[in-house]
Amino acid sequence: MSGNKQSVMEELYASTLKDIEEGEIVSGTVVAFSEKEVVVDIGFKSEGFVPIEEFRHHLDLHVGQVIDVLIESVEDDEGRVLLSKQKAEKMRGWQKIMGSVEEGDVVEGRVIKQVKGGYMVDVEGLEAFLPMSLSAFKGYPPHNIMTSKFNFQIAKINKQRRNIILSRRDIYQKEREQVREKLWGEFKKGQRRNGAVKGITDFGAFIDLGGVDGLLHITDMSWSRINHPSEIVSVGDKIDVVVLDFDKDNSKVSLGLKQISPNPWDGIYDKYPAGSNIKGKVVNIMPYGVFVEIEKGIEGLLHASEISWQKKMVNPQEMFKVGDEIEAQIINVDKDSKRISLSMKQLERNPWDEAQQKFPVNARVKGTVRGFTDYGAFVELESGLEGMIHVSDMSWTRKINHPQDVLQKGQEVEVVVINVDSQNRKITLGLKQLTSNPWPQIAEKNPVGTEVDAQVILNSNFGVFVKLPEDVEALVYSSEIDKDKAASLKPGDALRVKIIKVDVDQMKIGVSTRLS
Repeated sequence: MSGNKQSVMEELYASTLKDIEEGEIVSGTVVAFSEKEVVVDIGFKSEGFVPIEEFRHHLDLHVGQVIDVLIESVEDDEGRVLLSKQKAEKMRGWQKIMGSVEEGDVVEGRVIKQVKGGYMVDVEGLEAFLPMSLSAFKGYPPHNIMTSKFNFQIAKINKQRRNIILSRRDIYQKEREQVREKLWGEFKKGQRRNGAVKGITDFGAFIDLGGVDGLLHITDMSWSRINHPSEIVSVGDKIDVVVLDFDKDNSKVSLGLKQISPNPWDGIYDKYPAGSNIKGKVVNIMPYGVFVEIEKGIEGLLHASEISWQKKMVNPQEMFKVGDEIEAQIINVDKDSKRISLSMKQLERNPWDEAQQKFPVNARVKGTVRGFTDYGAFVELESGLEGMIHVSDMSWTRKINHPQDVLQKGQEVEVVVINVDSQNRKITLGLKQLTSNPWPQIAEKNPVGTEVDAQVILNSNFGVFVKLPEDVEALVYSSEIDKDKAASLKPGDALRVKIIKVDVDQMKIGVSTRLS
Protein backbone atom coordinates (compact mmCIF):
# COMPACT_ATOMS: atom_id res chain seq x y z
CA MET A 1 0.00 0.00 0.00
CA SER A 2 2.78 2.30 0.93
CA GLY A 3 4.54 1.50 -2.36
CA ASN A 4 1.52 2.48 -4.41
CA LYS A 5 1.16 5.69 -2.44
CA GLN A 6 4.77 6.67 -3.11
CA SER A 7 4.35 5.99 -6.82
CA VAL A 8 1.28 8.25 -6.92
CA MET A 9 3.16 11.05 -5.18
CA GLU A 10 6.01 10.80 -7.67
CA GLU A 11 3.59 10.97 -10.56
CA LEU A 12 1.88 14.03 -9.04
CA TYR A 13 5.26 15.75 -8.57
CA ALA A 14 6.38 14.90 -12.08
CA SER A 15 3.17 16.32 -13.47
CA THR A 16 4.00 19.73 -11.94
CA LEU A 17 7.38 19.87 -13.71
CA LYS A 18 7.72 21.44 -17.14
CA ASP A 19 9.20 19.79 -20.13
CA ILE A 20 11.88 22.18 -21.47
CA GLU A 21 13.98 22.23 -24.61
CA GLU A 22 17.20 24.00 -25.47
CA GLY A 23 16.62 27.29 -27.31
CA GLU A 24 13.23 27.77 -25.66
CA ILE A 25 12.30 30.97 -23.79
CA VAL A 26 10.58 30.46 -20.43
CA SER A 27 9.66 32.58 -17.41
CA GLY A 28 11.37 31.98 -14.09
CA THR A 29 11.65 33.39 -10.59
CA VAL A 30 14.89 34.56 -8.98
CA VAL A 31 15.42 32.46 -5.87
CA ALA A 32 19.00 33.39 -5.02
CA PHE A 33 22.10 35.15 -6.42
CA SER A 34 25.79 35.46 -5.68
CA GLU A 35 28.69 37.52 -7.05
CA LYS A 36 28.94 35.22 -10.08
CA GLU A 37 25.50 33.91 -10.93
CA VAL A 38 21.74 34.15 -10.40
CA VAL A 39 19.67 31.07 -9.48
CA VAL A 40 16.32 30.95 -11.27
CA ASP A 41 13.37 28.53 -10.67
CA ILE A 42 11.88 27.75 -14.08
CA GLY A 43 9.56 24.91 -12.81
CA PHE A 44 12.00 22.22 -13.85
CA LYS A 45 13.33 19.45 -11.63
CA SER A 46 16.37 21.62 -10.91
CA GLU A 47 16.98 25.37 -10.89
CA GLY A 48 18.82 27.09 -13.72
CA PHE A 49 21.79 29.45 -13.54
CA VAL A 50 22.33 32.82 -15.24
CA PRO A 51 25.74 34.66 -15.20
CA ILE A 52 25.44 37.78 -13.02
CA GLU A 53 27.08 39.99 -15.69
CA GLU A 54 23.96 39.59 -17.86
CA PHE A 55 22.15 41.86 -15.45
CA ARG A 56 23.08 45.45 -16.30
CA HIS A 57 21.84 46.84 -13.02
CA HIS A 58 22.81 44.52 -10.18
CA LEU A 59 21.30 46.81 -7.55
CA ASP A 60 17.81 46.31 -9.02
CA LEU A 61 18.10 42.50 -8.72
CA HIS A 62 16.01 40.89 -5.94
CA VAL A 63 14.66 37.49 -4.87
CA GLY A 64 11.18 36.85 -6.23
CA GLN A 65 11.81 38.84 -9.40
CA VAL A 66 10.22 37.21 -12.47
CA ILE A 67 12.34 37.21 -15.61
CA ASP A 68 12.40 35.66 -19.08
CA VAL A 69 15.35 33.40 -19.84
CA LEU A 70 16.51 31.27 -22.76
CA ILE A 71 17.42 27.62 -22.18
CA GLU A 72 20.99 27.31 -23.37
CA SER A 73 21.69 23.82 -21.99
CA VAL A 74 19.41 21.39 -20.13
CA GLU A 75 22.39 19.65 -18.64
CA ASP A 76 26.01 20.81 -18.78
CA ASP A 77 29.11 18.91 -17.72
CA GLU A 78 28.15 19.47 -14.10
CA GLY A 79 24.53 18.47 -14.67
CA ARG A 80 23.24 22.02 -14.33
CA VAL A 81 20.64 23.90 -16.38
CA LEU A 82 22.28 26.92 -18.03
CA LEU A 83 20.14 29.95 -18.80
CA SER A 84 20.64 33.34 -20.52
CA LYS A 85 18.67 36.48 -19.81
CA GLN A 86 20.36 38.56 -22.54
CA LYS A 87 19.70 35.98 -25.26
CA ALA A 88 16.08 35.83 -24.20
CA GLU A 89 15.83 39.62 -24.47
CA LYS A 90 17.46 39.56 -27.88
CA MET A 91 15.16 36.77 -29.05
CA ARG A 92 12.06 38.59 -27.76
CA GLY A 93 13.30 41.86 -29.25
CA TRP A 94 14.03 40.25 -32.59
CA GLN A 95 10.60 38.56 -32.67
CA LYS A 96 8.90 41.83 -31.74
CA ILE A 97 10.82 43.86 -34.30
CA MET A 98 10.26 41.29 -37.04
CA GLY A 99 6.56 41.46 -36.40
CA SER A 100 6.20 45.21 -36.14
CA VAL A 101 8.81 47.10 -38.20
CA GLU A 102 10.28 47.15 -41.69
CA GLU A 103 13.20 48.83 -43.38
CA GLY A 104 12.66 52.60 -43.35
CA ASP A 105 10.66 52.60 -40.10
CA VAL A 106 11.73 54.81 -37.18
CA VAL A 107 12.55 53.26 -33.79
CA GLU A 108 13.81 54.62 -30.48
CA GLY A 109 17.03 53.39 -29.00
CA ARG A 110 19.95 54.10 -26.69
CA VAL A 111 23.64 53.92 -27.63
CA ILE A 112 25.29 51.40 -25.30
CA LYS A 113 28.87 51.36 -26.61
CA GLN A 114 31.17 52.56 -29.35
CA VAL A 115 32.78 49.91 -31.53
CA LYS A 116 35.05 49.91 -34.55
CA GLY A 117 33.30 51.76 -37.35
CA GLY A 118 30.31 52.92 -35.34
CA TYR A 119 28.07 52.31 -32.33
CA MET A 120 25.94 49.52 -30.87
CA VAL A 121 22.39 50.61 -30.07
CA ASP A 122 19.87 48.96 -27.74
CA VAL A 123 16.51 48.81 -29.52
CA GLU A 124 13.96 47.11 -27.26
CA GLY A 125 16.63 44.76 -25.90
CA LEU A 126 18.11 44.00 -29.29
CA GLU A 127 21.54 45.28 -30.27
CA ALA A 128 21.63 47.05 -33.64
CA PHE A 129 24.62 48.54 -35.45
CA LEU A 130 24.85 52.26 -36.24
CA PRO A 131 27.69 53.02 -38.71
CA MET A 132 29.70 56.13 -37.90
CA SER A 133 28.96 57.54 -41.37
CA LEU A 134 25.21 57.35 -40.67
CA SER A 135 25.30 58.52 -37.06
CA ALA A 136 25.21 62.34 -37.58
CA PHE A 137 26.97 62.66 -34.22
CA LYS A 138 29.66 65.04 -35.50
CA GLY A 139 30.15 67.82 -32.95
CA TYR A 140 27.86 66.07 -30.45
CA PRO A 141 29.32 65.79 -26.91
CA PRO A 142 30.44 62.12 -26.34
CA HIS A 143 28.90 62.06 -22.86
CA ASN A 144 25.48 63.01 -24.26
CA ILE A 145 25.67 60.30 -26.90
CA MET A 146 25.80 57.59 -24.22
CA THR A 147 23.21 59.13 -21.90
CA SER A 148 20.45 60.19 -24.29
CA LYS A 149 17.78 58.39 -26.28
CA PHE A 150 17.57 59.00 -30.02
CA ASN A 151 15.30 58.15 -32.89
CA PHE A 152 16.83 55.97 -35.60
CA GLN A 153 15.72 54.81 -39.00
CA ILE A 154 16.07 51.11 -39.88
CA ALA A 155 18.40 51.13 -42.88
CA LYS A 156 18.67 47.36 -43.39
CA ILE A 157 17.39 44.10 -41.80
CA ASN A 158 19.22 40.80 -42.31
CA LYS A 159 16.81 38.14 -41.04
CA GLN A 160 19.18 35.24 -41.52
CA ARG A 161 21.92 36.82 -39.43
CA ARG A 162 19.44 38.56 -37.17
CA ASN A 163 21.28 41.78 -37.91
CA ILE A 164 19.89 45.34 -38.02
CA ILE A 165 21.68 48.41 -39.39
CA LEU A 166 20.44 51.82 -38.28
CA SER A 167 20.79 55.35 -39.60
CA ARG A 168 20.31 58.71 -37.89
CA ARG A 169 21.36 60.93 -40.79
CA ASP A 170 17.98 61.53 -42.44
CA ILE A 171 16.18 61.85 -39.12
CA TYR A 172 18.79 64.37 -37.94
CA GLN A 173 18.30 66.41 -41.10
CA LYS A 174 14.52 66.41 -40.62
CA GLU A 175 14.87 67.33 -36.95
CA ARG A 176 17.31 70.08 -37.85
CA GLU A 177 14.93 71.44 -40.50
CA GLN A 178 12.12 71.47 -37.94
CA VAL A 179 14.34 73.31 -35.46
CA ARG A 180 15.44 75.75 -38.17
CA GLU A 181 11.83 76.42 -39.18
CA LYS A 182 10.94 77.05 -35.55
CA LEU A 183 13.92 79.36 -35.07
CA TRP A 184 13.15 81.42 -38.16
CA GLY A 185 9.66 81.92 -36.78
CA GLU A 186 11.04 83.11 -33.44
CA PHE A 187 13.64 85.61 -34.71
CA LYS A 188 13.01 89.30 -34.03
CA LYS A 189 15.28 92.30 -34.45
CA GLY A 190 16.76 93.32 -31.14
CA GLN A 191 16.11 89.85 -29.68
CA ARG A 192 18.73 88.45 -27.32
CA ARG A 193 19.76 84.81 -27.85
CA ASN A 194 22.42 82.40 -26.67
CA GLY A 195 24.71 80.60 -29.11
CA ALA A 196 27.97 78.74 -29.49
CA VAL A 197 30.99 80.03 -31.44
CA LYS A 198 31.28 77.65 -34.38
CA GLY A 199 34.13 79.21 -36.37
CA ILE A 200 36.32 82.31 -36.55
CA THR A 201 37.53 84.25 -39.60
CA ASP A 202 39.42 87.53 -40.05
CA PHE A 203 36.13 89.42 -40.49
CA GLY A 204 34.07 87.87 -37.70
CA ALA A 205 32.74 84.72 -36.03
CA PHE A 206 29.97 82.27 -36.97
CA ILE A 207 27.55 81.56 -34.12
CA ASP A 208 25.34 78.43 -33.94
CA LEU A 209 22.01 79.60 -32.53
CA GLY A 210 20.74 76.03 -32.15
CA GLY A 211 20.19 75.09 -35.79
CA VAL A 212 20.71 78.37 -37.62
CA ASP A 213 24.14 80.01 -38.00
CA GLY A 214 24.55 83.76 -37.66
CA LEU A 215 27.48 86.07 -38.43
CA LEU A 216 28.92 88.20 -35.66
CA HIS A 217 30.96 90.76 -37.62
CA ILE A 218 34.17 92.10 -36.09
CA THR A 219 32.73 95.64 -36.07
CA ASP A 220 29.84 94.45 -33.87
CA MET A 221 31.98 92.61 -31.32
CA SER A 222 33.21 95.48 -29.19
CA TRP A 223 32.80 99.23 -28.83
CA SER A 224 36.62 99.30 -28.61
CA ARG A 225 39.05 98.80 -31.50
CA ILE A 226 40.09 95.16 -32.01
CA ASN A 227 42.45 93.70 -34.60
CA HIS A 228 41.05 90.16 -34.78
CA PRO A 229 37.88 88.37 -33.57
CA SER A 230 40.01 85.90 -31.58
CA GLU A 231 40.71 88.74 -29.12
CA ILE A 232 37.04 88.53 -28.05
CA VAL A 233 35.79 84.95 -28.65
CA SER A 234 37.09 81.38 -29.03
CA VAL A 235 35.60 78.36 -30.81
CA GLY A 236 33.21 76.60 -28.43
CA ASP A 237 32.41 79.68 -26.33
CA LYS A 238 28.79 80.08 -25.26
CA ILE A 239 27.82 83.73 -25.64
CA ASP A 240 24.75 85.96 -25.61
CA VAL A 241 24.19 87.95 -28.79
CA VAL A 242 21.60 90.35 -30.19
CA VAL A 243 19.79 89.71 -33.49
CA LEU A 244 20.52 92.82 -35.58
CA ASP A 245 18.89 91.64 -38.81
CA PHE A 246 17.85 88.42 -40.56
CA ASP A 247 16.89 87.22 -44.04
CA LYS A 248 15.23 83.80 -44.14
CA ASP A 249 15.24 83.58 -47.96
CA ASN A 250 19.02 83.95 -48.06
CA SER A 251 19.60 82.19 -44.71
CA LYS A 252 21.45 85.18 -43.24
CA VAL A 253 21.42 86.36 -39.64
CA SER A 254 23.45 89.38 -38.49
CA LEU A 255 24.39 89.35 -34.83
CA GLY A 256 25.83 91.86 -32.37
CA LEU A 257 27.76 91.44 -29.15
CA LYS A 258 28.66 95.01 -28.27
CA GLN A 259 24.97 95.97 -28.44
CA ILE A 260 24.37 94.05 -25.20
CA SER A 261 26.28 96.72 -23.27
CA PRO A 262 25.40 100.47 -23.37
CA ASN A 263 26.82 102.53 -26.24
CA PRO A 264 29.64 104.58 -24.70
CA TRP A 265 29.03 107.28 -27.35
CA ASP A 266 25.63 108.14 -25.82
CA GLY A 267 25.97 111.47 -24.02
CA ILE A 268 29.44 111.97 -25.52
CA TYR A 269 29.05 115.75 -25.92
CA ASP A 270 28.31 116.20 -22.22
CA LYS A 271 31.00 113.77 -21.16
CA TYR A 272 33.82 115.13 -23.35
CA PRO A 273 33.08 118.70 -24.47
CA ALA A 274 35.47 120.45 -26.88
CA GLY A 275 38.21 122.24 -24.97
CA SER A 276 38.35 119.75 -22.10
CA ASN A 277 41.56 117.92 -21.25
CA ILE A 278 41.75 114.12 -21.09
CA LYS A 279 44.25 111.39 -20.30
CA GLY A 280 44.39 108.25 -22.41
CA LYS A 281 46.43 105.30 -23.61
CA VAL A 282 48.02 104.98 -27.06
CA VAL A 283 46.44 101.93 -28.77
CA ASN A 284 47.55 102.37 -32.38
CA ILE A 285 50.18 104.41 -34.22
CA MET A 286 49.92 105.39 -37.88
CA PRO A 287 52.14 107.64 -40.05
CA TYR A 288 49.44 110.34 -39.93
CA GLY A 289 48.71 110.22 -36.20
CA VAL A 290 48.07 108.35 -32.97
CA PHE A 291 44.85 106.67 -31.78
CA VAL A 292 44.25 107.20 -28.07
CA GLU A 293 41.79 105.17 -25.95
CA ILE A 294 40.01 107.63 -23.66
CA GLU A 295 37.78 104.95 -22.11
CA LYS A 296 36.58 101.48 -23.14
CA GLY A 297 34.98 101.92 -26.55
CA ILE A 298 35.97 105.58 -26.98
CA GLU A 299 39.04 106.52 -29.03
CA GLY A 300 40.35 109.83 -30.26
CA LEU A 301 42.81 110.69 -33.04
CA LEU A 302 45.85 112.81 -32.25
CA HIS A 303 46.82 113.96 -35.75
CA ALA A 304 50.51 114.50 -36.46
CA SER A 305 49.83 118.19 -37.11
CA GLU A 306 48.41 118.55 -33.58
CA ILE A 307 51.42 117.12 -31.77
CA SER A 308 53.69 120.16 -32.01
CA TRP A 309 53.54 123.82 -33.05
CA GLN A 310 56.40 123.19 -35.44
CA LYS A 311 55.34 123.67 -39.04
CA LYS A 312 57.38 120.68 -40.12
CA MET A 313 55.34 117.47 -39.71
CA VAL A 314 56.61 115.19 -36.96
CA ASN A 315 56.74 111.37 -37.22
CA PRO A 316 54.36 109.85 -34.60
CA GLN A 317 56.07 106.46 -34.88
CA GLU A 318 59.30 108.02 -33.59
CA MET A 319 57.61 109.83 -30.70
CA PHE A 320 55.15 107.26 -29.28
CA LYS A 321 54.75 103.56 -28.60
CA VAL A 322 51.61 101.51 -27.91
CA GLY A 323 50.70 101.66 -24.23
CA ASP A 324 52.02 105.19 -23.63
CA GLU A 325 49.86 107.32 -21.31
CA ILE A 326 49.40 110.81 -22.70
CA GLU A 327 47.44 113.97 -21.94
CA ALA A 328 45.65 115.87 -24.71
CA GLN A 329 42.91 118.41 -25.33
CA ILE A 330 39.66 117.62 -27.14
CA ILE A 331 39.28 119.97 -30.09
CA ASN A 332 36.28 118.34 -31.84
CA VAL A 333 33.66 115.61 -31.21
CA ASP A 334 31.49 114.02 -33.94
CA LYS A 335 29.08 111.45 -32.49
CA ASP A 336 27.62 110.41 -35.88
CA SER A 337 31.04 109.52 -37.28
CA LYS A 338 32.28 108.35 -33.86
CA ARG A 339 35.32 110.62 -34.12
CA ILE A 340 37.12 112.67 -31.53
CA SER A 341 39.98 114.96 -32.57
CA LEU A 342 42.74 115.52 -30.02
CA SER A 343 45.61 117.97 -29.69
CA MET A 344 48.74 117.99 -27.57
CA LYS A 345 50.07 121.32 -28.78
CA GLN A 346 46.95 123.11 -27.49
CA LEU A 347 48.12 122.26 -23.96
CA GLU A 348 51.19 124.43 -24.61
CA ARG A 349 51.52 128.14 -25.28
CA ASN A 350 51.41 128.92 -29.00
CA PRO A 351 54.89 130.26 -29.79
CA TRP A 352 53.57 131.90 -32.96
CA ASP A 353 51.55 134.36 -30.87
CA GLU A 354 54.82 136.04 -29.89
CA ALA A 355 56.85 135.26 -33.01
CA GLN A 356 56.77 138.80 -34.41
CA GLN A 357 57.85 140.32 -31.10
CA LYS A 358 60.53 137.73 -30.52
CA PHE A 359 61.89 137.75 -34.07
CA PRO A 360 61.49 141.24 -35.52
CA VAL A 361 62.38 141.89 -39.15
CA ASN A 362 66.13 142.57 -39.73
CA ALA A 363 67.01 140.96 -36.38
CA ARG A 364 70.02 138.66 -36.32
CA VAL A 365 69.21 135.30 -34.72
CA LYS A 366 70.87 131.92 -34.37
CA GLY A 367 69.42 128.53 -35.24
CA THR A 368 70.19 124.95 -36.22
CA VAL A 369 69.83 123.53 -39.73
CA ARG A 370 67.22 120.72 -39.49
CA GLY A 371 66.57 119.79 -43.11
CA PHE A 372 66.60 120.67 -46.79
CA THR A 373 64.38 121.00 -49.84
CA ASP A 374 65.43 121.64 -53.45
CA TYR A 375 64.75 125.33 -52.93
CA GLY A 376 66.11 125.99 -49.44
CA ALA A 377 67.03 124.94 -45.91
CA PHE A 378 64.92 124.73 -42.70
CA VAL A 379 66.39 126.31 -39.60
CA GLU A 380 64.99 125.65 -36.11
CA LEU A 381 65.00 128.79 -33.98
CA GLU A 382 64.34 129.21 -30.28
CA SER A 383 60.93 128.13 -28.88
CA GLY A 384 60.71 125.35 -31.46
CA LEU A 385 59.78 127.69 -34.31
CA GLU A 386 61.17 126.96 -37.74
CA GLY A 387 62.18 129.32 -40.53
CA MET A 388 63.44 128.80 -44.06
CA ILE A 389 66.39 130.20 -46.01
CA HIS A 390 65.60 130.28 -49.72
CA VAL A 391 68.50 129.48 -52.07
CA SER A 392 68.21 132.98 -53.46
CA ASP A 393 68.98 134.36 -49.99
CA MET A 394 72.12 132.31 -49.41
CA SER A 395 74.65 134.31 -51.50
CA TRP A 396 74.87 137.74 -53.15
CA THR A 397 77.14 136.57 -55.92
CA ARG A 398 76.75 132.79 -56.41
CA LYS A 399 73.94 130.82 -58.04
CA ILE A 400 73.11 128.13 -55.45
CA ASN A 401 71.75 124.96 -57.07
CA HIS A 402 71.81 122.78 -53.93
CA PRO A 403 71.39 124.17 -50.37
CA GLN A 404 73.74 121.42 -49.14
CA ASP A 405 76.56 123.15 -51.05
CA VAL A 406 76.36 125.96 -48.49
CA LEU A 407 74.97 124.39 -45.29
CA GLN A 408 75.07 121.07 -43.42
CA LYS A 409 72.38 119.37 -41.34
CA GLY A 410 72.90 120.09 -37.64
CA GLN A 411 75.05 123.15 -38.36
CA GLU A 412 74.50 126.19 -36.16
CA VAL A 413 74.08 129.35 -38.27
CA GLU A 414 73.43 133.03 -37.80
CA VAL A 415 70.69 134.42 -40.04
CA VAL A 416 68.69 137.60 -40.58
CA VAL A 417 64.89 137.68 -40.16
CA ILE A 418 63.38 138.84 -43.46
CA ASN A 419 59.67 138.29 -42.75
CA VAL A 420 57.36 136.76 -40.09
CA ASP A 421 53.84 135.51 -40.98
CA SER A 422 52.32 134.25 -37.72
CA GLN A 423 48.95 133.44 -39.26
CA ASN A 424 50.44 131.04 -41.81
CA ARG A 425 53.29 130.06 -39.46
CA LYS A 426 56.09 131.13 -41.78
CA ILE A 427 59.40 132.80 -41.02
CA THR A 428 61.62 133.83 -43.92
CA LEU A 429 65.32 133.97 -43.15
CA GLY A 430 68.36 135.20 -45.03
CA LEU A 431 72.02 134.26 -44.95
CA LYS A 432 73.42 136.72 -47.45
CA GLN A 433 71.76 139.62 -45.59
CA LEU A 434 74.42 139.27 -42.88
CA THR A 435 76.59 141.38 -45.20
CA SER A 436 75.69 144.45 -47.21
CA ASN A 437 74.80 144.21 -50.90
CA PRO A 438 78.13 144.21 -52.80
CA TRP A 439 76.64 144.81 -56.26
CA PRO A 440 77.15 148.58 -56.45
CA GLN A 441 80.86 147.97 -55.80
CA ILE A 442 80.89 145.02 -58.23
CA ALA A 443 79.43 147.24 -60.95
CA GLU A 444 82.00 149.90 -60.21
CA LYS A 445 84.89 147.41 -60.41
CA ASN A 446 83.61 145.70 -63.55
CA PRO A 447 82.53 148.33 -66.06
CA VAL A 448 81.17 147.25 -69.45
CA GLY A 449 83.98 146.52 -71.89
CA THR A 450 86.41 145.25 -69.28
CA GLU A 451 88.24 142.01 -70.17
CA VAL A 452 88.93 139.56 -67.33
CA ASP A 453 90.08 135.94 -66.79
CA ALA A 454 87.26 133.62 -65.73
CA GLN A 455 86.80 129.97 -64.73
CA VAL A 456 84.05 127.72 -66.09
CA ILE A 457 81.54 126.62 -63.40
CA LEU A 458 78.66 125.09 -65.36
CA ASN A 459 77.87 124.43 -69.00
CA SER A 460 74.13 124.69 -69.72
CA ASN A 461 71.80 124.81 -72.74
CA PHE A 462 71.41 128.57 -72.60
CA GLY A 463 75.00 129.50 -71.87
CA VAL A 464 78.13 128.94 -69.80
CA PHE A 465 78.34 130.04 -66.17
CA VAL A 466 81.76 131.37 -65.19
CA LYS A 467 83.35 132.68 -62.01
CA LEU A 468 85.03 136.13 -62.18
CA PRO A 469 87.52 137.48 -59.67
CA GLU A 470 86.19 137.89 -56.08
CA ASP A 471 83.77 134.90 -56.56
CA VAL A 472 81.39 136.88 -58.74
CA GLU A 473 79.45 134.66 -61.13
CA ALA A 474 78.55 135.70 -64.69
CA LEU A 475 76.83 134.14 -67.68
CA VAL A 476 78.33 133.78 -71.16
CA TYR A 477 75.26 133.93 -73.37
CA SER A 478 75.05 131.15 -75.98
CA SER A 479 75.04 133.85 -78.66
CA GLU A 480 78.34 135.16 -77.32
CA ILE A 481 80.40 131.97 -77.69
CA ASP A 482 81.24 129.61 -80.52
CA LYS A 483 78.97 126.55 -80.35
CA ASP A 484 81.81 124.04 -80.84
CA LYS A 485 83.94 125.79 -78.28
CA ALA A 486 81.09 125.89 -75.74
CA ALA A 487 80.54 122.16 -76.19
CA SER A 488 84.19 121.40 -75.39
CA LEU A 489 84.28 123.37 -72.13
CA LYS A 490 84.12 121.66 -68.76
CA PRO A 491 84.08 122.95 -65.14
CA GLY A 492 87.48 124.38 -64.14
CA ASP A 493 88.53 125.42 -67.65
CA ALA A 494 89.99 128.92 -67.97
CA LEU A 495 88.23 131.40 -70.25
CA ARG A 496 88.97 135.02 -71.24
CA VAL A 497 85.76 137.07 -71.34
CA LYS A 498 84.56 140.63 -71.83
CA ILE A 499 81.89 142.23 -69.65
CA ILE A 500 78.99 143.33 -71.85
CA LYS A 501 76.24 143.89 -69.26
CA VAL A 502 75.94 144.70 -65.52
CA ASP A 503 72.46 144.73 -63.84
CA VAL A 504 72.75 145.86 -60.20
CA ASP A 505 69.00 145.43 -59.46
CA GLN A 506 68.90 141.88 -60.84
CA MET A 507 72.43 141.18 -59.51
CA LYS A 508 73.56 139.76 -62.87
CA ILE A 509 76.61 140.16 -65.12
CA GLY A 510 76.62 139.17 -68.77
CA VAL A 511 79.91 138.40 -70.55
CA SER A 512 81.11 137.44 -74.01
CA THR A 513 84.03 135.46 -75.41
CA ARG A 514 84.08 137.72 -78.46
CA LEU A 515 86.87 140.08 -77.38
CA SER A 516 87.38 142.16 -80.54
